[in-house]
Amino acid sequence: MAMRTIVAATMLFTAAPALAAQTPRPGDFTIRDFRFHDGSVLPQLRQHYTTLGDPKNPVVLVLHGTGGNGSGMLNAGFGGELFGPGQPLDASRYFIILPDSIGAGQSSKPSDGLRMKFPRYTYDDMVAAQYRLLTEGLHIHHLRLVTGNSMGGMMTWTWAEAFPDFMDAAVPLASQPTAMAARNWMLRRMLIETIKADPAWQGGDYKTQPPMLKIAQVTFSIATSGGTLAWQDRAPTRASADAIVDAQLAAPENSDANDTIYQFDASRDFDAAPGLARVKAWVLAVNSADDERNPNETGTTVNTIRRLAHGSLYLIPASAQTRGHGTTGRAAFWKDKLKDWLASVPPAR
Repeated sequence: MAMRTIVAATMLFTAAPALAAQTPRPGDFTIRDFRFHDGSVLPQLRQHYTTLGDPKNPVVLVLHGTGGNGSGMLNAGFGGELFGPGQPLDASRYFIILPDSIGAGQSSKPSDGLRMKFPRYTYDDMVAAQYRLLTEGLHIHHLRLVTGNSMGGMMTWTWAEAFPDFMDAAVPLASQPTAMAARNWMLRRMLIETIKADPAWQGGDYKTQPPMLKIAQVTFSIATSGGTLAWQDRAPTRASADAIVDAQLAAPENSDANDTIYQFDASRDFDAAPGLARVKAWVLAVNSADDERNPNETGTTVNTIRRLAHGSLYLIPASAQTRGHGTTGRAAFWKDKLKDWLASVPPAR
């Protein structure tokens, strides 16, 4: 899947010889004896990544969501709206780095062989590995921008607090810097419990993917993404609703049960609220008004932004065209705001 994404992205970004510098380039960096937050050690941690552009240009770090990977961010709706000529993060003007987080894509993950004996990582571990990739593997010591969607948004908050002098700007998408809780965590917990309750899971030692993996993923996706207005528009009758469910259940299963458990469990201790005072970067939080996982009605993000020296919130209005939590994955909704805002952010160096 990742290789097909890279091939498709290569075709997208190399439609003309002038765009050769924007060809996606995959790479791997091995971190030896990587120590996780709980003291467990992995002798060799593979950190896979994809880059666009010239390393001499200002650097942008782009972080994917749960279950995704770096090259997946090159899709038409996201990278196709951001990284092309004249776009806000034009890869001829920026050096774009898209890592596969621990547990995802081609980076080290449970399905490599350790299964449920793989270290029980968190977002802090992911960010620590990304930092070492940048500083030790790519010899980069400052970012113009760090941004990410969903899980990537939460890691963007983590980056801004853990390494406050490392970036000029941070744009967390589809996230809020408060404790993982409420419906967001409840449904993550239910996804995990659903997979584990399947007898075919066998404590993680299955030979084929347990059937409840697909059920759990489709349930979580429909319940926490898509947008209320959009779902009503797409599925106004029982027949049309059933057709969508049937199509999702029939789709090929490309994920792994243990990987999925770890990916969703990694959010368990996320809470950026206590560390907000450490943030020095200019922050533009981008959320959608119909985000099911980060409901605007709570006022959480608005109240948080007020605590930042240079913070602002861009809230995308809900409509039949938005997709709830999935809205920010369509950069057309917010790329113009990003372009204008980033132009106003002074370089820290």
